[in-house]
Amino acid sequence: MIEPDKRKAIFLMHREGMRARDIAKQLHVSRNTVRKIIRQGGVTPEVSRPGKTEIDQALLERLYAECDGFKQRIQERLKEEKGIEVKYSTLTRILRELEIGVSPQARCDRVPDTPGEEMQHDTTLYTVKLSGKPTRVVASLIYLRYSKRRYLKFYRRFNRFTMKCFFHEALTFWGYVAKYCIIDNTNLARLRGTGKGAVMVPEMAAFAKQYGYEFRCHALGHPNRKAGNERSFWTVETSFIPGRTFESLEDLNCQALEWATVRMENRPVKKTGLIPAKAFDDERSFLTKVSRHLPAPYRVHERGTDQYGYVSFDANYYWVPGTGRPDVRVLEYSDRLKIYLRGELLAEYSLPADGIQNALFSPKGLPPPRYQPKHRGKPTAQEEKRLRDLGDGVGAYLDFALESGGLQRHRFVRA
Repeated sequence: MIEPDKRKAIFLMHREGMRARDIAKQLHVSRNTVRKIIRQGGVTPEVSRPGKTEIDQALLERLYAECDGFKQRIQERLKEEKGIEVKYSTLTRILRELEIGVSPQARCDRVPDTPGEEMQHDTTLYTVKLSGKPTRVVASLIYLRYSKRRYLKFYRRFNRFTMKCFFHEALTFWGYVAKYCIIDNTNLARLRGTGKGAVMVPEMAAFAKQYGYEFRCHALGHPNRKAGNERSFWTVETSFIPGRTFESLEDLNCQALEWATVRMENRPVKKTGLIPAKAFDDERSFLTKVSRHLPAPYRVHERGTDQYGYVSFDANYYWVPGTGRPDVRVLEYSDRLKIYLRGELLAEYSLPADGIQNALFSPKGLPPPRYQPKHRGKPTAQEEKRLRDLGDGVGAYLDFALESGGLQRHRFVRA
């Protein structure tokens, strides 16, 4: 199709005496087309087409409801009941134009990048290899919208307590916080409602208030409202995880911290050339300063002391100083435990590395407990591995002998 402006130019050039051959060569159109446009006076002719198929909207709405939205059945019933023959592609176009069965897509508001105004948080799942074994982990990432600064950490599981620990760690690391934190409609922070009408869990609203920010949910079905965060996850998937090896969850988080807070902060953003570290220096005066003295989040657990003087927590055992067997209060932090008895701190322990279980811990600087449990259940995986390393025959015999499992399995291996 020749544009109206080009048609007009061809006609005017002809009126000025230019030959059709020269017009065709200059404007890259055929001579026949030039002659045809000259005959039409440079005006776009009206194209006649068959009458457009019109179907009553009320009829289509009724059939759509009765046929549960199956368009092929709607097409059949139009022909059978009303004698209307319509192509499938035409029917779907009419349904789209009438917005039948299609939720209208409203335009999103464009929010300007205002210094100190907004940060974004979200989580996603990845499968990474820890010591060569594929492991499912949860990535938590917080993103300052204006300066494009990130903080990334991986967890085995992510709940409301873990979310508070992550925010405390990230915000105290930055030392500053934006006015609002945009999140999706997650139940970790949201009590009810969605989008602008979302009501936050009082516990999480109070937590955010003491740091100087406020949670806000984006509209349902509009994850691009926190596109910077979504884009950051794509960068993690394509730039951080590939080509790296991780020995443990701790090693993964150590590398993630260096990648997010050193490499990415000093690498220019492709489109704008913005360097997050320098942009953060400019944004700092618009942010709210976070006090270094804010207490870290913790959870309270009530535990009883066993006959050997230990309390159990997360499949490990921690010794309680003293000689009695009192009920104690265990405070769980992100990286440590504190054991209290009637308000007095008895002991403090660093949490063990990921994957450690059935381990016994006693306070550093104190002599080890006099009594140790003798019959506490212990796994036999290491003993079984040593036996299987002796040869294929031993491995085949173990497969036959250990079919029953249970306690007898461990007794047989230890014997």
